[in-house]
Amino acid sequence: MAVLSKANLFDPILVNKLIDGVKGKSALAQLCAQEPIPFNGQKEFVFTMGSEAALVAENGAKSAGNVAITPVIMNPVKIEYGARVSDEFMYASEEERIDILASFNDGFMKKAARALDIMAIHGMNPRTATVSDLLTGKYFDAGVQAAYEGSGDADQLVEAGIALVGAGEYDVTGIAMAPALRTKLAQLTLGTNNQQARYPELGWGKAPGVINGLPAAVNSTVSFGSSPDLGIVGDFEGAFKWGYSKEIPLKVIEYGCPDNDTTAGDLQGHNQVYIRCELYLGWGILDKAAFALLRSGAAGATGATGA
Repeated sequence: MAVLSKANLFDPILVNKLIDGVKGKSALAQLCAQEPIPFNGQKEFVFTMGSEAALVAENGAKSAGNVAITPVIMNPVKIEYGARVSDEFMYASEEERIDILASFNDGFMKKAARALDIMAIHGMNPRTATVSDLLTGKYFDAGVQAAYEGSGDADQLVEAGIALVGAGEYDVTGIAMAPALRTKLAQLTLGTNNQQARYPELGWGKAPGVINGLPAAVNSTVSFGSSPDLGIVGDFEGAFKWGYSKEIPLKVIEYGCPDNDTTAGDLQGHNQVYIRCELYLGWGILDKAAFALLRSGAAGATGATGA
């Protein structure tokens, strides 16, 4: 079976299913369409025009505006996931091997989706939950303005974030929410004596794709680790891009200790093989002023400081 060869590429059907799954499981991917990213990366130019258009009278003199051009480079980073399985996998029928790979693909899809959010929002290595030097300056928690809930309710927090984005003359096209923010919104009622839910569509843990007319995605990755983030609002359609390199290597390794787990021992010595998949993901925040973080606590409080 060709797909099992070392250093071969993941089957195209599984690749399509994987990427479709990432779109459905990542908060960022749900709010922003993806486009393929070249293996060597790509450069996006952001044009900022600081002046308004000028009205010119007949035979009148024209004046100069100003424009700034800022390059944003999107270099893909590699993520990988591997697992040991019994070497009976190598001797199983072709149909059974395909079933195993399909199940592996489903699991990797969820991990890749979470990885995109964790890296692009928090700048962390997903496995270690620590900020990575490989992602310096490439994530939302680094340099994106923040609104804090303070003594207000969740509705006021969202409105404060939208106001920050609007002040930069950007449109808000979506909101990524942590489950805690969804719960806070679901608990809001209409008026002090009225127990009617302000957002009934959020009742009983529901997470619709649109809330109050705004595209929304709810995901625990928004508040991953000890992050004070409750959500992100902003122009996901125009100021954030993500994509993947189409070639996704799949390896079935029969020898050695490819996971560097010396306690697990040599593969051959334990009748095992190792399945590894690698994916190259790239993203870019074209203008951090187009977004606002929604954070718990008060500005300047411990654990709730701005990035």
